[in-house]
Amino acid sequence: MRNQSTTFSFNRARSLGLMLAISAAAGSTSLAQAQDNEAGVEEVIVTATRSAKPLSQIPNTVTLIDQQDLAQQININNDLSTILGNLIPSFAPSRQKMTSFGESLRGRDPLYMVDGVPQSNPLRDGSRDGHTIDPLMLERVEVIHGANAIHGLGASGGIINLITRRPADQWQQSLRVESFGQEEDLGESLGYGGNYTVSGRSGAVDVMASVSYRASGINYDANGQIIGFDNAQGDTMDADTLNLFLKSGYEWDDQRIELTINDFNLEGNSDWVGINGDIDQGIPTTAEPGTVPGEPVSNDVTMFSLNYTNAEILGHQLRIQGFDQEFAGTYGGGSFGTFQDPQFGATVFDQSQNNSLKQGLKITLANDEIGDLPLGVVYGADYLQDETFQELILTGRNWVPATNYANLALFAQGEYTGIDRLTLTAGVRHERAALEVNDFTTLFSYNGGQFVAGGEPDFSETLGNIGATYQATESWRLFANYSEGFSMPDVGRVLRGINVPNQDVETFLNLEPIITDNTELGLEYNFNGVSAQLSYYQSNSDLGQRLQANADGIFSVQREKTEIDGVEFRTQWMLSDSTTLGLRLAHTDGQYDADDNGSVDTDLSGANMSPTRLNLSWEQNWTNAFMTRLQLNHLRDRDFKNAAGLTSNQFAGYSTVDLFGEYAVSGGTLSAGLQNLTNEDYFTYYSQTLGNDGRNFKGIGRSFSLSYRMNF
Repeated sequence: MRNQSTTFSFNRARSLGLMLAISAAAGSTSLAQAQDNEAGVEEVIVTATRSAKPLSQIPNTVTLIDQQDLAQQININNDLSTILGNLIPSFAPSRQKMTSFGESLRGRDPLYMVDGVPQSNPLRDGSRDGHTIDPLMLERVEVIHGANAIHGLGASGGIINLITRRPADQWQQSLRVESFGQEEDLGESLGYGGNYTVSGRSGAVDVMASVSYRASGINYDANGQIIGFDNAQGDTMDADTLNLFLKSGYEWDDQRIELTINDFNLEGNSDWVGINGDIDQGIPTTAEPGTVPGEPVSNDVTMFSLNYTNAEILGHQLRIQGFDQEFAGTYGGGSFGTFQDPQFGATVFDQSQNNSLKQGLKITLANDEIGDLPLGVVYGADYLQDETFQELILTGRNWVPATNYANLALFAQGEYTGIDRLTLTAGVRHERAALEVNDFTTLFSYNGGQFVAGGEPDFSETLGNIGATYQATESWRLFANYSEGFSMPDVGRVLRGINVPNQDVETFLNLEPIITDNTELGLEYNFNGVSAQLSYYQSNSDLGQRLQANADGIFSVQREKTEIDGVEFRTQWMLSDSTTLGLRLAHTDGQYDADDNGSVDTDLSGANMSPTRLNLSWEQNWTNAFMTRLQLNHLRDRDFKNAAGLTSNQFAGYSTVDLFGEYAVSGGTLSAGLQNLTNEDYFTYYSQTLGNDGRNFKGIGRSFSLSYRMNF
């Protein structure tokens, strides 16, 4: 039976300053098989550190989701956040919308990447990270759990690296068609899509080109009522998605150069208008047909990545990646109090667009053995430039001024294996970052508009890490690591919210960077078809970031001390070659310092914390042609306490069951999925913990998906 989606231990300490799966973009694979060891068991190697190492030498947690697991989850629900939550319980519950706000990993924001190219926009977090590429373009997903400095900016909760598919060795074509909907009203809920891919090699050149299109209908809750539209943040209902993808490489001797281009567009049709519910009375937000004013809510993302590898140069392996990513996220309009300005009339209707241009260069040199010593080293440099601004597109005002961020980091990482059964790693990464902002004036709603003097604050941080793993027996392994993460607060939210005079960017305290200390201890067991891993972690920031909503529901940044800790457990039991059971559990606690006395005292809200989550699965190969997967996703009740120890908010947990089936037919594969099989009636986690009358959304009721895929 194939390998399941598995949480492996991974050397975050070794990976500090190193790029996730650059080798995949350069044509090598990030999940490979080593030679059989003396026990005859294949050992998995992960090259997400830019230098392949066996699992027995790497001391912390990473989750690998392979292409078959992705295919199963896509056929249940094609929303990437839902897919991640079904397989990674420490990932917060999906909003089931275009926005990913509140979808944290281990209580903090993860950094999304595609082949190592950052997709998140930490300078002005527009929370659209999960919608920059169609999951059908992916070969696998690599998730590093916990704060780290692998890519410098933005990975306070971990890294979610989306690895794209590679060209095939032989010319082939594939076609996939799909439909999905709900039993309440097929006419309104029915969606459809298709994907066509051509791939192959001619001599030293290989190429893969793929196009996918998807048109979605609307969703109903378990009671057959239309789920409300989030017309402001964006919705994936009643929307069209188009993704164009190209990857091509050329190889000679020990060298390879590869170009990857991805163009993604997700746009709503603006044909449904949200109707407010009543959160106090338990009345859900719904929707009715209508025309949404303004420009369509959308995500428009274009990525270029050029990669060069040389397997042997002066005794080293060399990898270089240059990239360019352009992001434009358009949000729905409204006559919000924040947008009002007398010079534009008595009532102003406006909408915002978040724009970001990221360019970068990553250079890595690796030597796995220095001389005849049991010592390896990886070192190099990363450069990132990010220009971000947020515009009110109907009136031409800048809500967030243009912020130009430049970062240069030098790193070195060593690994020592000279002690039997023990591997030690240690490293350092030095960050030099500068933020440039010109003079600007805030919107009129901020006490009449405040002039803020520009500036160029710069930061210099040296981040260290250390880790160890000990193979106690053939079955038991222990690991531990400490690493530091570096990120910026949501600069856009900080700057746009200035409402007092005589401020300047140069000395404004809230622009200080966030340094996150991450400690993890773990225990792993593998024997006779049973694998299990238990890990405990702490993630602390002396000057963290917490989001708090105002009367309009618009969030501002609060800078306070934060402390988070949690436990993750996973186990998988292969009862036979055809039957596999899985269990994944995660519990996270987090608090912040509400009274600024140096001690945390108040629970972090649902914007930062996820509930205790349990995922169960049963996968069965009934025949060589037919298999099924049954999975349970349980979210436990949670109370949020204030500084006085009183309950300030409550979450009522719920459980959903999904079923997937796949049957090999002549010429292709037929797949079917049922989401929320038991038609569980529930309000989403976000609605219960952070919602309002306009965002009191129910979860999706029972829905189906059908697809057919063929290669030719």
